[in-house]
Amino acid sequence: MIYLYLLATLLFVFGIKRLTSVKTCQQGNRISELGMLIAVVTVLLIGSHVNWAVVVAGILVGGGVGLVIAKRTPTTQMPEMVAALNGFGGVASALVAMAELLLAPQLQVADFSLGDLGVVPAVAFPATIIVGMVTLTGSFVAYGKLSGKKLSHPLQGSSRHYLHAALGIAAIGCATWMALTGSHAMTTVAVILLALVAAVLGVFLVMPIGGADMPVVVSLLNSYSGVAAAFAGFVTKEPLLIVVGALVGASGLILTQIMCKAMNRSLANVLLGGMGDDSAVAKDAKDYKSIKQAGPEEVAMLLDGASSCIIVPGYGLAVAQAQHIVKDLADQLQKRGCQVRYAIHPVAGRMPGHMNVLLAESDVPYDQLWEMDRINGDFKNTDVVIIVGANDVVNPAAREPTGPIAGMPILDVDQARTVVVIKRSLSPGYAGIRNPLFDMDNCLMVFMDAKEALEGIVKEVKELK
Repeated sequence: MIYLYLLATLLFVFGIKRLTSVKTCQQGNRISELGMLIAVVTVLLIGSHVNWAVVVAGILVGGGVGLVIAKRTPTTQMPEMVAALNGFGGVASALVAMAELLLAPQLQVADFSLGDLGVVPAVAFPATIIVGMVTLTGSFVAYGKLSGKKLSHPLQGSSRHYLHAALGIAAIGCATWMALTGSHAMTTVAVILLALVAAVLGVFLVMPIGGADMPVVVSLLNSYSGVAAAFAGFVTKEPLLIVVGALVGASGLILTQIMCKAMNRSLANVLLGGMGDDSAVAKDAKDYKSIKQAGPEEVAMLLDGASSCIIVPGYGLAVAQAQHIVKDLADQLQKRGCQVRYAIHPVAGRMPGHMNVLLAESDVPYDQLWEMDRINGDFKNTDVVIIVGANDVVNPAAREPTGPIAGMPILDVDQARTVVVIKRSLSPGYAGIRNPLFDMDNCLMVFMDAKEALEGIVKEVKELK
């Protein structure tokens, strides 16, 4: 059986590796799924008290619910679904730890405590519960923020940090009590209190983090779910679960660091700074002096003589479900001899890789998806840039020495000959600040729904001779 464990581990490693490329990510998913299947079957085969009816029922019910959710969830709600799945992963680990602890035969004996089982169980049980419950509630606060809910922390400034510290100390106190008490009844009370305190802590930790930082939060919570699973592996004495949890935790943390780098901010600044929180005040149209408006017909005329075009997708593209029509526009332009590429910013959308998933759904060729670092030098040689529902990731204010997004790497769209911004209004992005791009001489604003605007442009391009 040890060889099957090793095989499953290798499949997980290779699967995660394949997920790093748009071209191979589907294959990476399949490899990881095969690894999980081998892992589950192996655990069941070596288990001495497996209730196969419960196992089969769990697979059928869980698999059925997952299939329905995956099929019915539109691409616009993919970030929310990922946040929810992170939460489910965390609470699953916490529930395993609680069940293992409260049903352990040793702890049914008077004067026998969790600490008597050794240092590793004494640490692993409370750690699994804490991390799992923080992941659960934190993920659903993130879910609410991604859904547009106004969820603000009841305390402001440093006072909220004192609350978080108090909750952290309370969690440590409950964990210590749980490990040292020799009463099964008191252990049960300590477990329930620990779970409740950790759940409240998860809510308050995520509440002050603004919408601009949600991609970072989603990847961090994904890391938490992996850490909780690794601790659960120590609880259940399953080495494969430890390995898999550690892989998820480490890869999520690496992705979190990549996202922070893309925003030129530290993780501590993300967790404590609250950039783009719900209190941000939107700037008014009067803050702009020289807005130049255009319609689909004018944009089509620009594209008629263009030899190169770069499309910059943002969350507005997902909201409008315009990924298919933007692919149609690209096809029309390519038929006319225009080079078309898509510029993908690491934090565009509301979760890591959101734009890649959205465009892959429309069968956009992988070689047309260009990452920020690779394409930034080409904007100055580009005829037309079309920005669809993006804001902060193209905001030149990031080049200023101070400000909410100062130093954040952006797509240098303002260097193109002409920039077309498709946006419903002049409202700011998550950072809540003015975008100087809209006032530039080479920028045209199309104030329409993304799908409606793109359909109009496609219609006009098709009618060009």
